[in-house]
Amino acid sequence: MALIPSFFGNRRSSVFDPFSFDVWDPFKDFLSPSSLTTQSPETSAFANTRIDWKETPEAHVFKADLPGLKKEEVKVEIEDDRVLQISGERKIEKEDKIDTWHRVERSSGKFSRRFRLPENVKMDQVKAAMENGVLTVTVPKVEVKKPDVKSIAISG
Repeated sequence: MALIPSFFGNRRSSVFDPFSFDVWDPFKDFLSPSSLTTQSPETSAFANTRIDWKETPEAHVFKADLPGLKKEEVKVEIEDDRVLQISGERKIEKEDKIDTWHRVERSSGKFSRRFRLPENVKMDQVKAAMENGVLTVTVPKVEVKKPDVKSIAISG
């Protein structure tokens, strides 16, 4: 990438063009959504794993689309400070030397997502299930005890 954009489709055609060499641009992706997330290189390939988090009256429910992964390739952990971590790895397909690849669009690599849970969860009763490439993690909530209301008769 050059500091001055090319008006000819970013072609690097001449070795004598002083703007054709890659130069570090400190403002590249400045404040873009991808620059605001801290991802290690080993998680960057598969880090955009989409996870939905909904809260019902009974529990917090997380759903992650993990197509092609087996439950043995996914790990669900809860840390003491109420952090839910969902991680795993999609292995690269073995490549035969006689195969000719025309397109490779499926991502591979490690992924890891972390969520801080609220204080009203039962951390010892978390359940996880995997069905048709969708991981569902259910974190039950502590039952909120409704205060007992007692009517007081008014004399007089």
